[in-house]
Amino acid sequence: MPLFENSQAPERVMLISVDTGEFDAEESIDELELLVETAGGEAVLKMIQKMPSVNPATYVGSGRIQDLKEAVKNNWIDLIVADDELSPAQLKNIEDITDARVIDRTMLILDIFALRARSREGKLQVELAQLKYSLPFLTGKGKGLSRLGGGIGTRGPGESKLESDKRHIRRKIHALEEELSQIEKRRNTMRARRKKDGIISVAIVGYTNAGKSTLMNRLTDAGVLAEDKLFATLDPTARKLTLPNGQAVMLIDTVGLVRRLPHKLVEAFKSTLEEAKNADLILNVCDASSDECNEHLTVTANLLQELECDSTPVISVMNKCDLVPNIYDLAVIGKSVMISALHGEGIEKLLKTIEETLPQSHTRKKLLIPFDKGSIIANIRKDGVIHSEEYSDKGTLIDATVNINYLEEIKEYLV
Repeated sequence: MPLFENSQAPERVMLISVDTGEFDAEESIDELELLVETAGGEAVLKMIQKMPSVNPATYVGSGRIQDLKEAVKNNWIDLIVADDELSPAQLKNIEDITDARVIDRTMLILDIFALRARSREGKLQVELAQLKYSLPFLTGKGKGLSRLGGGIGTRGPGESKLESDKRHIRRKIHALEEELSQIEKRRNTMRARRKKDGIISVAIVGYTNAGKSTLMNRLTDAGVLAEDKLFATLDPTARKLTLPNGQAVMLIDTVGLVRRLPHKLVEAFKSTLEEAKNADLILNVCDASSDECNEHLTVTANLLQELECDSTPVISVMNKCDLVPNIYDLAVIGKSVMISALHGEGIEKLLKTIEETLPQSHTRKKLLIPFDKGSIIANIRKDGVIHSEEYSDKGTLIDATVNINYLEEIKEYLV
């Protein structure tokens, strides 16, 4: 379905930001422009104002708000996007003065999430986050509450619910939380079962558009959507990956990250992101060709710390190395491997590094199995790999990679 059914051209968007020195405002507003393009809009103007702090009434200063009003009028601006979270008062005041729709960074990201969610859980998480975030804005009557006109910031499940009263919204939020709680219980049960069965999990994390889905496809032929867009995939994907030594692991893709990802969104997608927290190994995928590679690595490191993944081993996977003329110093976390997921360069080295970094669950042994114990060989094949077999008068001599948990049962047959 097209993003703008009733429009021949994308919405004309103006980006505004207040530079208080807390972050790089230029880089952040450039990323905001990419987010607007991902949502289907066109950023035609940018305004950054340096101030010690944001104006509590109008976000930008009193003089700049008049400049903003003139810019909206002279450039046919449909939508203003602020590179921060706005208060209900700020949003309403900007709308009243400029006579244009206004949304903030969080609303924009939620809109993209609504566009990308495919699974039932993903849609529920987006709807819940939208309703929780929009609830304080219901007291106003600004253009931001009109959900009938369409456009960026107005999509997603339950968008018409924002016209309803707060009691109805709260009932809806409670119902969504109950349903998500049941889904999370099932997810936790599956995690516990994987741990009990000795299944090793490897989580792929990283900045959005760094090539996580492309790497997933390269390693497992998962058929995951891989596009040159922010948040091209939102829902987690899990696939079996067999390493060169025969060990099978569960490879799990997670939602992409962005700079200054609002804490509310981290909370909303925590059950998905906790796949990283519960993993035995984390692959931190980063676009090595990006000028902001170090910044992206820092964003991921901060979130992993927030998820309490400090004790989990991390491999920094520097993707798109074919676009980097020279290897340069990067603030990598843990071990690092240079690859090109698109062309397959460095994949063998990555798999070898995964083998070396994973907690040891298999070991290579020689065993002499009596002919009447053939079931042992079958069991080894299920969860390991047999490298060679020789038949003798005493039984079958095998060289095999065996699950450590199985060694106790077959120790009498070790050579």
